[in-house]
Amino acid sequence: MSAAAKLVPIWVRIASGLVALLNLAYGLSGYFAPAGILPGLSADTAASLNAAYNFSARNVAIALALLIVSLVGVPESIAIVMIIRFLVEAQDLVLSIIAGNAVSALLMPIVFMVVEAVIIVTMFRLANAIHSKTVSSQ
Repeated sequence: MSAAAKLVPIWVRIASGLVALLNLAYGLSGYFAPAGILPGLSADTAASLNAAYNFSARNVAIALALLIVSLVGVPESIAIVMIIRFLVEAQDLVLSIIAGNAVSALLMPIVFMVVEAVIIVTMFRLANAIHSKTVSSQ
């Protein structure tokens, strides 16, 4: 384990790991019940199923990347993957608003985005502190 990885707070690893596991479960469920993750989806055409599977694959890929960086623990890596997750979540939130989803349906993405933003800021601060310490010791 690198020196930087040892400085990553355990709560960051736990929170990012939980976000990753929830994202993985959500993504995998899309393979088995596409209409469950995309309400209103008509799974009777190949195009609809392809769209649902692509949506699921995106979630699984992000989840696996987040699990890996959570385990490895390099602050910059955690921040980068969490930024990707945040941006995807923001896009989904905007599309949900445009689609006219109820406010209650928007709360979960907002909660995830707050958690992700806190982790991103924490990892950037940690990376900056590590970098400053390294530069000043040279």
